[in-house]
Amino acid sequence: MKKIFYPVSLVVLCLILSSWGSTGHKKINQNMAACLPARMAFLKPAWTDIVTSNASAADNRKNSDPNESPRHFIDIDNYPEFVQYGLISQAYDSVVSRHGSTFVIDQGILPWATLTTFDSVTACFQRKDWNKAALFAADLGHYVGDGHMPLHIAANYNGQFTGQTGVHSRYETTMVGRYASQIVYPVDSAQYIQDVGGYVFNYLYYDYKFVDSVLMSDAYATAQSGSTTSDSYYQTLWAKSGGFTILMMRNASDALANLVYTAWVRAGSPDMTPYAIDEHAGAGQPTILSVSPNPVSRAGIFQVELPRDNMTVSFNIYDGNGILRDSILNAGMAKGIHKISWNVKELEQGIYFAVLKSGIFKSTLKFIVAP
Repeated sequence: MKKIFYPVSLVVLCLILSSWGSTGHKKINQNMAACLPARMAFLKPAWTDIVTSNASAADNRKNSDPNESPRHFIDIDNYPEFVQYGLISQAYDSVVSRHGSTFVIDQGILPWATLTTFDSVTACFQRKDWNKAALFAADLGHYVGDGHMPLHIAANYNGQFTGQTGVHSRYETTMVGRYASQIVYPVDSAQYIQDVGGYVFNYLYYDYKFVDSVLMSDAYATAQSGSTTSDSYYQTLWAKSGGFTILMMRNASDALANLVYTAWVRAGSPDMTPYAIDEHAGAGQPTILSVSPNPVSRAGIFQVELPRDNMTVSFNIYDGNGILRDSILNAGMAKGIHKISWNVKELEQGIYFAVLKSGIFKSTLKFIVAP
């Protein structure tokens, strides 16, 4: 069930889909910093502060980007293979081939949004674009946090199928906000992840097991207090769910740290210069900022930024095997932000890479083509 079609107002909808609320997401991203190993200490505090302060930027984009909401959830129990076997294919192409892109997007694309954002963090580290690496890491932390909130992984995400409508915001926003001072947890030192895809899907499978725990805690608190708005309700809800809530938020901080550390290692473990964060993001090199929509169906619009005038740039599309599939432009361009339109033409569905080059500089953006 695609949440953006649920019959509630836009305001209530945004509240429902804001996992952990701004308080919870900020705490998850902030505690990530303590997990980073000593060899990454140069990222603190300037870089990690950006990751923390932008923890809810992905939620804020929902108001302007209609493609953002599906990145925050996956109704994984609407997949027959998950119900039968407890897992689904990690490959987006494979899932789309089996179920169709409309179904997949309707169920949410949280795991694939997480993996795409991880790739973006890695690419930014590779080119030592510390500012954009921090912003992508903030988004990565948000998606990781969503993946550790059980109601973002289930079709019954708001208790609408069990007579518990409103449980989503009661649990993740109001309760977490009330008891934020008690959400204190130790963290582990970041570990390198060999199989990032498997790692992301495995924590989704683990966290799904807590869906019933959240719903039962809500039902018990409602029965005991006689309402869902009283102090007694929230006290009881916290007493029943606080333990596993803290565990999931701790796991989210650990997972974010593991992914940031892995991205940094895969990028060659670069060092940040003392003034890197104070420089203009992407200074000296062209950058692909975004593509909309993503997945791209018939046509897409890439937004690119050029740091100076009269830059000769090329913009090409490659498939997952590194084969050039389309050349969009090769020309001189002025300084500033530009929009580049692109028609999919006859390209088959799958994962592609947009590559913007100028001299020795290169910016890459991974995106999806779907019917």
